[in-house]
Amino acid sequence: MDRHMQRAIALAERIVGGNSDADDIAQEAFLRVWSKAEQFDPSAGRFTSWMYRIVFNLALDRRRAMRSPLPIEDAEHVPTGGPGQLDILLADEDGRAVDRALARLSARQRAAIALFHMDGMSCREAGEVMGLSESAFDSLLNRARKALRQEVQATDGRLQTNDG
Repeated sequence: MDRHMQRAIALAERIVGGNSDADDIAQEAFLRVWSKAEQFDPSAGRFTSWMYRIVFNLALDRRRAMRSPLPIEDAEHVPTGGPGQLDILLADEDGRAVDRALARLSARQRAAIALFHMDGMSCREAGEVMGLSESAFDSLLNRARKALRQEVQATDGRLQTNDG
């Protein structure tokens, strides 16, 4: 838990948009990991992919159950990730515009961006977490980037994005 809790919370936050929900989701995920440990098959994939899949599914379920999602600027805490294209985009001009644009993406698109850009997973690893093939995840990630770019530009036409 010590090794993976913060990343589990960060993924859940990006999907549901709230810190307290994300904490609950991460705790529930680790309870499931513990109670279903015998079902983990190391020959089928990495532990982290299995664990993130549990977090992803719980967060999607919570997101679907929410009536009106919180705007990301109302979240108590916005997690920070390692450097990546999204971090460059945030630093480029107006991080709040990007946050608002991220909040308007679908939960699956936010998850794709979070897994790849914030958690540093490969397309193969992130695809495993989301139950997608590597090529299907890559396609989802490209659509998410395009949607994010369009949302940011619609929100704040001054922000120009480059997908290096």
